[in-house]
Amino acid sequence: MSSSLLQFPAHTIPSPFRSTDRRRRVTPASAVQITKEKGKVVSPSTLSVDESRLEVRVEEREGYWVLKEKFREGINAQEKMKLVKEPMKLFMEDGINELSQISFEDIEKSKLSKEDIDSRLKWLGLFHRRKHHYGRFMMRLKLPNGVTTSEQTRYLASVIRRYGKEGCADVTTRQNWQIRGVELPHVPEILQGLDQVGLTSLQSGMDNIRNPVGNPLAGIDPHEIVDTRPYTNLLSQFITGNSRGNPAVTNLPRKWNVCVVGSHDLFEHPHINDLAYMPATKDGRFGFNLLVGGFFSPKRCAEAVPLDAWVSAEDVIPICKAILEAYRDLGNRGNRQKTRMMWLIDELGIEVFRSEVVKRMAGQELERAAEQELVQKHWERRDYLGVHPQKQEGFSFVGLHVPVGRLQADDMDELARLADKYGSGELRLTVEQNIIIPNVENSKLEALLKEPLLRVRFLPEPEILMKGLVACTGSQFCGQAIIETKARALKVTEEVQRQVSVTQPVRMHWTGCPNTCAQVQVADIGFMGCLTRDEEGKLCEGVDVYLGGRIGSDSHLGDVYKKAVPCKDVASLVVDILINRFGAVPREREEED
Repeated sequence: MSSSLLQFPAHTIPSPFRSTDRRRRVTPASAVQITKEKGKVVSPSTLSVDESRLEVRVEEREGYWVLKEKFREGINAQEKMKLVKEPMKLFMEDGINELSQISFEDIEKSKLSKEDIDSRLKWLGLFHRRKHHYGRFMMRLKLPNGVTTSEQTRYLASVIRRYGKEGCADVTTRQNWQIRGVELPHVPEILQGLDQVGLTSLQSGMDNIRNPVGNPLAGIDPHEIVDTRPYTNLLSQFITGNSRGNPAVTNLPRKWNVCVVGSHDLFEHPHINDLAYMPATKDGRFGFNLLVGGFFSPKRCAEAVPLDAWVSAEDVIPICKAILEAYRDLGNRGNRQKTRMMWLIDELGIEVFRSEVVKRMAGQELERAAEQELVQKHWERRDYLGVHPQKQEGFSFVGLHVPVGRLQADDMDELARLADKYGSGELRLTVEQNIIIPNVENSKLEALLKEPLLRVRFLPEPEILMKGLVACTGSQFCGQAIIETKARALKVTEEVQRQVSVTQPVRMHWTGCPNTCAQVQVADIGFMGCLTRDEEGKLCEGVDVYLGGRIGSDSHLGDVYKKAVPCKDVASLVVDILINRFGAVPREREEED
């Protein structure tokens, strides 16, 4: 199937569920509270949930969903901001044109317009960089399955080029593009340009659904279970209303992540998503078992748990809609650290939560999970960097390492040229912040590998420790980051490589703050930014070090190994960890042998 966007007709997006208010006590016969304890699902406990807790907390007003009056006590500041002014109006009622013409001096005089640029514009994928880069924005795109075209890449390059040294792009840990340096007066023009090349930034920030992740090798993988592109495209089109806005799912209690698994490798990291579709067959029918509730936050991290549900391939959108509506209707809106969907699942119990999802299904039926899951449990995760044969005879894909995911405009233009000259004009982004050129004729491989970009900047075969290096934006651009990450991650890794020889891949993730955008808990070694003091008692940048994160079928979140390590001491600590836990050999000893 083509990798181009599949249109999900706006008129077929189901209308939101409306419930009647009833008050009684519900004790489901098989109510089970499912939690994760040392990587195992444990149960059961019979739960009772007061029916009043299941009263829908939002209502539709003039096409948008708002919190009911009776549920507004104790809500957080972000919920109050949404009540003052519906953020989607900036896009759906063209408020961005008016806002873009106001000077920042005048914007600062009004609390309403100040909240617009600092908060509501996140519904349009625009993040104001008030700290360090006042007046400039990061723009986050929607890029289902990480598939992008040379035309789209060139357009994004043209946008960031106009901003000089302030302009750059990042590949994100959600298989996506982020561009930096954007100025507010240019936003309407940029949005129009995105639409013309088949892109959107809509609903990619704040209390919205993030980019749908899929197998980066979808459609070309000789071992794939299912091509995830049709499903991630449909999800993105449903979520954004065909890039025109879908306010039925824009007022969630917090952000929400979704992925569709298509490979045994679990490149999609299903255990850290709010909803993960796991391929499975039932009675000879292909479909998906569902995992729900995975998330990271500063106060808590949780792996996704089984919903005990299976849906056919045709019901991927209806079940997503039902789960989102259950979360929208019932989720807590108080303490922001307790508003992700897993908190609601914990409160209701998995069976009550499941029953609320069923209520919002058109037929009010949801099959129990299939026993025959298609992901092989003991599959050895493959390396997609380098040259690999595709399922299409005579073609290969080439995985390129993009150091900590950072690109300049010239890099993007060159990648677009290579995709056109050697491939099919397509690029694939990965959650490890790398890029794949698919559909390269084998006769062209030798010439492609000789291209300067692949020999100097984006290597198909990087140093082994560089392969698994991931880093968030860091304090260079992000106002929430406590430490600088990208340049430091590269510097520390280069220093470690000079001291030890490693024979096995080691995934190292750097994140600038406890929001853990770089997902340090799934890394072999993770570094979370903090402030600490050095041996002289002076305040300095530091990290909390995590160990033991695993990905794949035996996924496990890492634990804190050592807290508050000054950044200047990280390289030596990593050397010790690699020697003691990963079989690394000091370079001096290797030379003596």
